[in-house]
Amino acid sequence: MTANEHHRAYWRSNLRLTGVLMAVWFVVSFVVAYFARELSFDFFGWPFSFWVAAQGALVVYVLIIGFYARTMNRLDQAHGVAETD
Repeated sequence: MTANEHHRAYWRSNLRLTGVLMAVWFVVSFVVAYFARELSFDFFGWPFSFWVAAQGALVVYVLIIGFYARTMNRLDQAHGVAETD
């Protein structure tokens, strides 16, 4: 595999990962928030829709960041472009 093909494979993997995580972000930010009004039951004394908007989305955002960082570190190492300490 030439250097150019190697770079394209790395970039294609990066874009695929970013696209999937952006789709998850979109669903959590807009789709879940849109349907949250229909979740009309109490969760620890608070309306569940409030909990989803205030807490659940933040947890998912942090998980997205952690997953992206871990996956990109592995991808960097697999393609030989990892940063050294």
